[in-house]
Amino acid sequence: MISLVKSLRLLADPTRLRLLLLLEKEQLTVAEIQEVLGMGQSRISTHLAQLKTAGFLVDRRSGKHIFYGPATGQSMPAFTALQELLKASALELPEAAADQSALRLVLKKRNDQARNYFDALAGKLGRSYCPGRSWEALAQMLFLIVPKIVIADLGAGEGILSQLLAKRAAKVIAVDNSENMVAYGSDLAKRHGLSNLEYRLGDIEEPPIEPGSVDLALLSQALHHAARPQRALEAARRILKPGGRVLILDLLAHQFDKARELYADVWLGFGEAEMQAMLSSAGFEKVETTLLSRETEPPHFQPLLAQGIVAGKP
Repeated sequence: MISLVKSLRLLADPTRLRLLLLLEKEQLTVAEIQEVLGMGQSRISTHLAQLKTAGFLVDRRSGKHIFYGPATGQSMPAFTALQELLKASALELPEAAADQSALRLVLKKRNDQARNYFDALAGKLGRSYCPGRSWEALAQMLFLIVPKIVIADLGAGEGILSQLLAKRAAKVIAVDNSENMVAYGSDLAKRHGLSNLEYRLGDIEEPPIEPGSVDLALLSQALHHAARPQRALEAARRILKPGGRVLILDLLAHQFDKARELYADVWLGFGEAEMQAMLSSAGFEKVETTLLSRETEPPHFQPLLAQGIVAGKP
């Protein structure tokens, strides 16, 4: 154990206090801590090593993973100071509440056996032949249950999703910042006789849609193209009616940097905790996220599905 003065100096760092607050609740791996704090592995590992050297943390190996947790059974002055600091930090650190929310998500993922089930189930479709069964057929069937609501498809592109939704919805507004996409989609809607489908030129951060006028806002593989994703979510919140819902289909955070050049991606996906925090910050309630089956081909993109509700009754 290092001296009391050095211990107090070590504990004065906000990041190390956030780490101790997390690990006081649950033993975590570096990868899990990364997901909660949104920091790089090197930075986290450095802080963990310092706390371990000081005697505040211990680690244990389980298979390929190393779990970090608080040292127990200590009665030295530094540990008394630590307990008082943690109590105060839980109230004073602005990130503490968000960290605990992200921690609950990480623990849910760890214990959620249903994720493994759906991953295995998704991989079975198409593995063996069944007459008439395909993703296209299943999607068309599910579109039949779309209610008569007003939908905004934000970052719609040419609007394949908008075209399908318009067959059942009361109205669909497809927004895209490409004049060519809007012109193409408008022509396609006209040729298909979809009078309830309207294309509008605009940005998803400031969609040209009246506030409180739509029931469902969709962002399908669009958010990672936004310069400011948080502003796009706040904009989606503004155009929704009370009780309205936002649905986001995007990519889980990845390291395939070539996506910026190949697909004009601004962001390399989003972490689950990050997505939950952005939706909550935008004013959505009952926020949920789900990881879908990872692609089998490199770079192994993994879709991330998220949703949130606007408070109030429809």
